[in-house]
Amino acid sequence: MESPYNTEIICGDSDSDSDEDQTSYNRRHPPERLDRTKYAVAEALKVLDFISKTDGCPTWAEVEKKSEELTSFTDGLLPRSLFCECIGMDKNSKEFAFQLFDALARRRNISGDSITKDQLKDFWDQISDQSFVSRLQTFFDMVDKEADGRISEDEVREIISLSASADGLSKIQNEADEYARLIMEELDPDELGYIMIKSLEMLLLEHPSQSIGGVGESTNLSQLVSERPRLTLDYVPKRWYRKFQYFLLNNWQRVWVMALWLGVMAALFAYKYVQYKNRAIFGVMGHCVCMAKGAAETLKLNMALILLPVCRNTILWLRSKTRLGVAVPFDDNLNFHKVIAMAIAVGVGIHGISHLACNFPRLLHASPKKYKPLMAFFGDQPTSYWHFVKGWEGITGIVMVVLMAIAFTLASPFFRRNRVNLPKPLNKLIGFNAFWYSHHLFIIVYSLLIVHGIKLYLTHKWYKKTTWMYLAVPITLYASERLIRAFQSSIQAVQILKATIYTGNVLTLHMSKPQGFKYKSGQYVFVNCPAVSRFEW
Repeated sequence: MESPYNTEIICGDSDSDSDEDQTSYNRRHPPERLDRTKYAVAEALKVLDFISKTDGCPTWAEVEKKSEELTSFTDGLLPRSLFCECIGMDKNSKEFAFQLFDALARRRNISGDSITKDQLKDFWDQISDQSFVSRLQTFFDMVDKEADGRISEDEVREIISLSASADGLSKIQNEADEYARLIMEELDPDELGYIMIKSLEMLLLEHPSQSIGGVGESTNLSQLVSERPRLTLDYVPKRWYRKFQYFLLNNWQRVWVMALWLGVMAALFAYKYVQYKNRAIFGVMGHCVCMAKGAAETLKLNMALILLPVCRNTILWLRSKTRLGVAVPFDDNLNFHKVIAMAIAVGVGIHGISHLACNFPRLLHASPKKYKPLMAFFGDQPTSYWHFVKGWEGITGIVMVVLMAIAFTLASPFFRRNRVNLPKPLNKLIGFNAFWYSHHLFIIVYSLLIVHGIKLYLTHKWYKKTTWMYLAVPITLYASERLIRAFQSSIQAVQILKATIYTGNVLTLHMSKPQGFKYKSGQYVFVNCPAVSRFEW
């Protein structure tokens, strides 16, 4: 599909860590308190109406006939994957149908991904029931996934968004955040972060005859609450394993990636640990050398991996052109980048402390008889720390730690987001430019790391010096990415036709379309304001 001539770009703060930065901005600039009248909340709660919307809804006879067709080869069991089709929802509503299926099954303590015809009839009776009790029960079942009687703002927002998406109500879907906040402001004045189901129920049962001012029609909510039923909810206390199960269902992509990463690190650490435990040097340096070498092996892996999450073009290609996007959370790339950075910091600490506080003192104070097998690696027995510092290994190690400490410090939110006030000229050390420049110290760090991995005390054979093997592919890939990005940014300039700032710090840019440009779903642009920073996009 070709884009219109003027492409509208909506963007927030310019830092790449958009979620974190938005949270930071909201903390420093809290949103205006919304109208907390019953009318405003009633308008927000209109979103509940389309949970059991029945315009064009099939009858049970039609659902039953469809289920018989779909279950003819499944021994009469309807799988969760066909529930959406069976009840007459379109394919775009599959996610909503899955949530609905899970909620109804959870309420009835049904395990597994299939239901019988009788269970389907029970589901349909609740879905199609237009009574207030049934509709409210459906809403609660879908929102309160942990069945603890509490509903968080995220849960309210999720069900509003899914429901609106299922019924094609894009306007309400786009305003899900505002609707959720309206409900939370009304029912959570103490900002506890959650509301009780009973509180929401009481709100629904108030002012049954009111209409929404400014809308021009009486709210369907008034018609619903006119029954004013007494709703009793029978919730089963949750066990820790049920909560863990729900956590896995919602975060399984992150869980398996993190588990794989931790497993590989543990395997590498154990491999090196056992390898050095069986060498002659273990008699002098003991478990300290095993710890240092195990940590070093994980550092090689993480120094290679940390480049991959910032290869944007590669990630975009993998997400759009392969099926890995189903199992790999590519949108969490920057979070994974930060997690790896923390693992590197831990690895550097273990590696450095093991050497400085344990290995070197043992070498200095070892008896001549014990030290003799190590002369092939260290030469004559050293008499001071200077022996270890003056060589390539010591110099490169110290310089790398200093440069990494600078980059880590200036990348922290306190410095990157201008949260600290420093006197001149130290104020140059805060802000995005300082973060950007310091992060490019990695060019020196990687060069020193390769040298450090070649000039090893305890390893002389070239094929055992594996640092460059870990880094070769990621460095090549990242360098290619930077070249492609530089080429893309210089192909053709566009003209800014209009710029507008809306409430909530949202900037809208209308730009001319480059000659011959064709829009494809999923494309995005980087925007730069040189007056602020030539490097911040």
